[in-house]
Amino acid sequence: MGGYCGSVDDTRKALGGWINGPGAPDTEPDADFGYHGKRLGLPEQGSGSIASSGRRVVALIIDWWLCALVSYGLIARGDLQVANLWAMVVFFLLSVLTVGTVGCTPGKRLMGLRIVRLDGTRATLGQVALRTFLLLIAVPALVWDRDTRGLHDKAVGTVEVRM
Repeated sequence: MGGYCGSVDDTRKALGGWINGPGAPDTEPDADFGYHGKRLGLPEQGSGSIASSGRRVVALIIDWWLCALVSYGLIARGDLQVANLWAMVVFFLLSVLTVGTVGCTPGKRLMGLRIVRLDGTRATLGQVALRTFLLLIAVPALVWDRDTRGLHDKAVGTVEVRM
């Protein structure tokens, strides 16, 4: 019977090289990863480092709750279905206006976060509008890279960092 005579390690190395792409080193995937934001040139800790997933989710919940409250109480006047639709509009406007001018929404400010371009400057209104639109359709925000940046951030060249 002719079977494979190589070791399990050889198989893992072969698959690792195949998964990592041509010219990839024969090391374990992400062996030189370091920390979130290292590839982007961001510090490991403190101001300017990648914001944690937990802080970002809490900031999003605060912002969404604020927008839902405004749309339910001031715009829809108690009609829940209408309020949910208006909450998306209010969230879009809140995000574009606040992130586009001061770099953070109220929820992000409370959590000590801000949105910046990869070079550290403030994101443009166009970048913020596209980022917010992609955030509202949810799927890009749920797909992250190894630096925990969502596709909505990657698409516009931004990153959410700690203040």
